[in-house]
Order: sequence, then C-alpha cells, then structure tokens
Amino acid sequence: METVIFHVDMDAFYAAIEVLDNPSYQDKCLLIGGLGKRSVVATASYAARAYGVHSAMPMVQALRLCPQAIVVKPRMERYSQMSKQVMEILKSFSSDVQQISIDEAFLDMSGTFRLFGLPREAGKLLKEKVKSQTGLTISVGIGPSRFIAKMASDFNKPDGLCRVSVGKEIAFIDAVGLKKLWGVGKVTQQLLAKHHITTTQELRTYSEQTLQTLFGRSMGHFLYLACRGIDPGIFKEEAKSHSISTETTFIEDVTTSQVLEQTLLWMSHEIMFRSLEEKQMGRTVGLKLRFPDFTTLTVQITPQSTIYSAEQIFQFAKMLLLQKWSEGKPVRLIGLGLHQLYSGDRPLQEELFEDPFEKKRKLEQVVLKLQKEGKQVIKATNLERRNELEDNSSRSQE
Repeated sequence: METVIFHVDMDAFYAAIEVLDNPSYQDKCLLIGGLGKRSVVATASYAARAYGVHSAMPMVQALRLCPQAIVVKPRMERYSQMSKQVMEILKSFSSDVQQISIDEAFLDMSGTFRLFGLPREAGKLLKEKVKSQTGLTISVGIGPSRFIAKMASDFNKPDGLCRVSVGKEIAFIDAVGLKKLWGVGKVTQQLLAKHHITTTQELRTYSEQTLQTLFGRSMGHFLYLACRGIDPGIFKEEAKSHSISTETTFIEDVTTSQVLEQTLLWMSHEIMFRSLEEKQMGRTVGLKLRFPDFTTLTVQITPQSTIYSAEQIFQFAKMLLLQKWSEGKPVRLIGLGLHQLYSGDRPLQEELFEDPFEKKRKLEQVVLKLQKEGKQVIKATNLERRNELEDNSSRSQE
C-alpha cells in the first residue's frame, strides 16, 4: 500500500481569524503582536508579508517596513478554539492525525482511496470542508513522507494544493530549489556557497561523508538526505496520549532572548488552551532547541507542584532556556511541550491548600468557554496583560 501523507497548514492563521472576526481587516496589512519595544510579530497577513515582514521579527522593525500596518494583540484562546475546530475536521478524514502546532498537522491518508478518492481529490475535499465549516483557508501538501508533504504545502501558498507522487521527490526538490529547501536558511546557504554549492543538483554530487566533513555530522547528514527528497526524520511522531507540543522554525536564525521568550510566551498559552480543550493536565514541561548546524537538544522539568496555568509553563520554559542557551547563540527552531498527560482538571494528588495558579487555570477555562459562546472577553488574559505592560513601559521611556 502506498504511503500518502498530508500536511495541512492554516494560512496566516492568527491574522486570518482576526479578519474572520473583523471583515474590515480584509486585504489590510495586519500584524499580530504587542506594541512594546520588545514585542515581536506573531503572524503577519499576506499583505504585510509583501513588505518583507515575517513572524518573529521585532515589531519596531516590522512597522518601519510597513508603517501603515494595523497591530492587533494576540487572542490565544480564540485561536485555540478555531484550531480545535479544524483539527476535528482533519480527524474526520484520518484516524492518524499528528498536530505539530496550533496551525499545522500531518494526516496519514494511506488506504483512504475508497472513502475520499485519489489524494488530490481528497485534498480538495478537505480544503472545501474546512472553508465551509470555519471560513478559513488551508494549504495542503501531499507526499510519500512528512518531509515532502511539509514542503509541498508551502509550494503555492496561500490556499494551495500540491501533490508529489512516489518517484517524483528529486524532481520536486529541484523545482523548489536550494533557497527554498526546508531547513536550509540564509546561514546554511552562505556556508554552501563558500564551497560553490548553489543548487540541489550540485549538492547531490557530494557524498554524505564529504558533507559531514565540511559541515559537521548533523548538518551533513541532513543535507545529504534532504537534497534527495528523503525524510531526514525532522518530524518524529510522538505518542498521542502523552504530550501536547508545538514548535516554530524561524525564517532567520534568532540570537536574542527577546524573540525566544516572546515565542515561548505564545507557545505557553497555545499549549495551555489546547490542554483545556482536550481536558488534559501534564506533569512535565519540555523544551526543544535546534541550532544552525542541525544539532538538537531537549531538556525537561517535572516540578513537584501541579502545572495549572500558561504562566507556570512560561516560567518553567524560561528556566529551561537559560540552562541550555546563552544570549547571542543562534537558534533555528524552538519547541515547547507539556508531557506525561492525564485526563481531568484536578491534580492526581490534591494539595492541602489551594494553589494560586489554580485560580488562573479557572480564569483561563472561563475565557475559553466565553469565546466558544461567541462572547467578547473584557478581562485581559495573562498574555494581553504582558503586552499592556510592555506598551506602558515603552511609553514611559519615550
């Protein structure tokens, strides 16, 4: 049986939801993030991206490039709610869905021909169903592996549909080109250019041993596989019942705590709202870092206290980051996860006294419930409070 993997990517997800809720934003340059001097862009609309703005860019820099942009503060509970709706649709197409972030997932569609037709037909049907039920557009990449499917979904975004058949992997990789090969950023391209490697065809002329000698073991192994369209194992499936995780690959390597901490803050809220949606609690917080040479490290902490809120996840994430990273060291990917999950809203072992973070969890549950009912939430979430503090701080300094 032929392996058929779908990668679903929700187009400019945060910005698309803001447009859905406020149609006056349609076709406008929209930036999701805070206004403080240390704020960064969470998502940019496609209109804003035309000016060179991208996620994880400092907001100050983004507004220089696109001064007419409208800045909207993130509403993670709303985004989580919409993500849940899309994921439920994906699960109606496949029993094997691997969610890798709030707006991305893999589906194993092998053997579903009788249910949904040929892969492209199934992809088109999936796109239509998401659009009709949520109002959002998605891009679908179809391939024989997660790596190829991931690249295919990005091939003709937004609202894209691209299939790469078995045996066509190398032709697809060459069509994409070295500059858009997943995992090969500007720094890697510069390293390759020093050795006169500017195309995927040229890269394939080098043996794995030579590439590892030139670029290090991890990077050499990755490059050898990637230019041949072979999945280098970047997206390894985790046990579905044991973690809720998310990760971000930066367009440009990040070297500052400003961007990494802001990204971890968004991730903390994403993970907490997903855990509330799934009625899960976790015992362990895990951090994942990948560096430009493709070396990857993971570190975890299992605190004695119960993990109730996004604020706790964020504090543990910062602690783990400081253990394994120092200011100035470039990071290409960061991931955060809540592990050792168990069902329910209460800890397995009750505390004698109420934990103050438990109240914050209850607040987050209320916010999520109100959003589901379509009501406006007046009380600020922790993420919004932090952005307000940043805004006030920047104003006081001006």
